[in-house]
Amino acid sequence: MPFRRSIYKSPAELRSMVAPGLLTASALAAVRDAIRPGVTPLELDAIAEQVIRDGGGIPNFQLVPGYRHTLCVSVNDDVVHGIPSSVPIEAGDIVSVDAGAEVDGWNGDSAVTVVVPDETRPELVATRERLSQVTEGSLWAGVARLASARHLNEVGDAVQAHVEQHPAASGEGYGILTDYVGHGIGRTMHEDPPVFNYRVRQKGPDVKAGLVVAIEPMVVEGAIDTIVQDDDWTVSTEDGRDAAHWEHSVAVHRDGIWVLTATDGGRAGLAPFGITPVPVP
Repeated sequence: MPFRRSIYKSPAELRSMVAPGLLTASALAAVRDAIRPGVTPLELDAIAEQVIRDGGGIPNFQLVPGYRHTLCVSVNDDVVHGIPSSVPIEAGDIVSVDAGAEVDGWNGDSAVTVVVPDETRPELVATRERLSQVTEGSLWAGVARLASARHLNEVGDAVQAHVEQHPAASGEGYGILTDYVGHGIGRTMHEDPPVFNYRVRQKGPDVKAGLVVAIEPMVVEGAIDTIVQDDDWTVSTEDGRDAAHWEHSVAVHRDGIWVLTATDGGRAGLAPFGITPVPVP
């Protein structure tokens, strides 16, 4: 089935997506600064909501039927869609935070993973830091491929290649979730086309001006099998091993690419790949 032309935004529509991307980035930056032992995911949720509403936006996660929070906060073996709770974050935890903002009907979506320092368990922290770093690196590898790709599914090849080339310190390979993937983004937070984080046979849609996608690798220490908890939202690894999640919303335009949810447009993340992002004109 051919892809609908509506997945491509006009130049004016691309410009409209800059503000929600930056507001999403601001909310995540505030949350990241607040993560420490003793803080609860619900407190982080309140911080993010305040930033988004003060910035003139709406927490777009709250627009998802059945969900009333600003963030998804997934801790340790929770991969994605973790509902913010009153359970305090502990030293050594690996915490993935996903956020989104809507401004004037346009959306941003991004996620980061933070490992909370713990001087009493340096090996655990180092192991979790590596998982997060490899996941973030795979995200940037995917974004970098988007800059030169002819077809969207080249992104998944780049993400998988990075993960394969960077195993855990033990030599064990990481797993990439296949049941959950990235997506297009625009007037709604989740749009066509799907953005795979792994190799597929299909080429996917053309990468050309107007394409805006959220690339979001979800990487786990062990097997990729997951379960959905009794809250009907939280996705956890079936084997109880750790997970990490990184995400950015990225626009392709006539002059290049721009990471909408990075305050520098992705300059730092793309520099190792020799790519300089160009602001949306």
